[in-house]
Amino acid sequence: MIDRIKSLVEQNGIEYFFCSFVEMSGAPKAKLVPATHLDQMAREGAAFAGFACGEVCQGPHDPDVVSIPDFGSLTVLPWRKNVAWVPGNLHVNGAPWPYCPRTILARQLEQARQRGYVFHVGVEPEFMLLKKNSDERYAPWDPLDTAAKPCYDLRALYRNLDVMTTLIRFMQELGWDPYANDHEDANCQFEINWVFSDAMKTSDRHTFFKWMVRTVAEQHGLWATFMPKPFAHLTGNGAHYHMSLADAESGTNLFLDERDPLALSQLGRWFMGGILHHARALPAVVAPLVNSYKRLIRGAPRSGATWAPVYVTYGLANRTQMVRIPAPGRIEARAVDGAANPYLAAAVLLAAGLDGIEHKMDPGPANDGNLYETPEEELHRRGIRLLPATLQEAVECFRQDSVVCEALGTDYATYYAGVKLEEWRRYHQSVSEWEIAEYLKTY
Repeated sequence: MIDRIKSLVEQNGIEYFFCSFVEMSGAPKAKLVPATHLDQMAREGAAFAGFACGEVCQGPHDPDVVSIPDFGSLTVLPWRKNVAWVPGNLHVNGAPWPYCPRTILARQLEQARQRGYVFHVGVEPEFMLLKKNSDERYAPWDPLDTAAKPCYDLRALYRNLDVMTTLIRFMQELGWDPYANDHEDANCQFEINWVFSDAMKTSDRHTFFKWMVRTVAEQHGLWATFMPKPFAHLTGNGAHYHMSLADAESGTNLFLDERDPLALSQLGRWFMGGILHHARALPAVVAPLVNSYKRLIRGAPRSGATWAPVYVTYGLANRTQMVRIPAPGRIEARAVDGAANPYLAAAVLLAAGLDGIEHKMDPGPANDGNLYETPEEELHRRGIRLLPATLQEAVECFRQDSVVCEALGTDYATYYAGVKLEEWRRYHQSVSEWEIAEYLKTY
């Protein structure tokens, strides 16, 4: 491997490496390593003071965390071709660190492979392009992008052509094969889709994509955000996960059955049954912020629909529910949002699906109605469950679900829940502008 990397360095004129990893939030951390020290980086990785890196379960007294690079995921920066990004897995004192999100996903993928499966994932990352206004607040940057229903608006898409085509060209150079790119349902909101791959490759690419989008936006004097719900009156940023299992030997899509009314195999139905069975525990990981639950609402923003799920149901082309079957042989998890750590999200979704297969969980009947308009009495009569309404509720559901917790590792799950409950506490103890406006002069 190292000889191939050295050859790549020489052929491409790579002078520097970002030796990188992600912490709990999914934010990439890195050290810049000159190519003259490639051998040392490959052998020893790059060391970091863990306590300074974010949530990796380290104190200021602990030994360094070391990112051991995975050169199989090396990515040359399309906008600066003498630099390459290399994600890695954290180690402490020479042993894999169980608080590393990429290591957690690798462990879960190995469990799937031992059963003969390869987990395939495609992602739909939504983001907004913003700029500070005269009040020094971030707002959608384009003053002409004001339509109440701006989705697929050609004129708004054209005004952002430089940003979008730059990103698409970079992704084409990287071999990601982007195929669909559009203006989304909120003002100055966009989405770029690329071809699915195995879950680790997609997670690495998703991590790089978010950094690349922000970099290109900054080059145009803008700020790109993947925050789930930046503005109360606009649709939020999702990151829908399209999932299937392939046979580890043949590569055959094991979810595909064209004879089935849903074009979904029995294995795919059981996997989907697992997602639905563990539905209330998953949001703590796939919708990980206080702000996430302002996206997962029943009420509609200005465009008329949130396009986000509230109900634990599934159906075909029905975007009002948690799981959709958008095409033969795959299912779409719609609760995942732009703040989700790609590695952790993939790990828990896979674990839930595999549990569904192991216990042959029936997903029940499909739903084809508009759940946004279904009366609550009817939802109750049909036994339709709701996703958690707050981060606190989501974490409590997460802590009670042994399958989802074990997907992260028991120790990491405990640590994760503690971090998220502290986030909830800090939010709950803050005083918002809404409270000031609502109560200050009344009481």
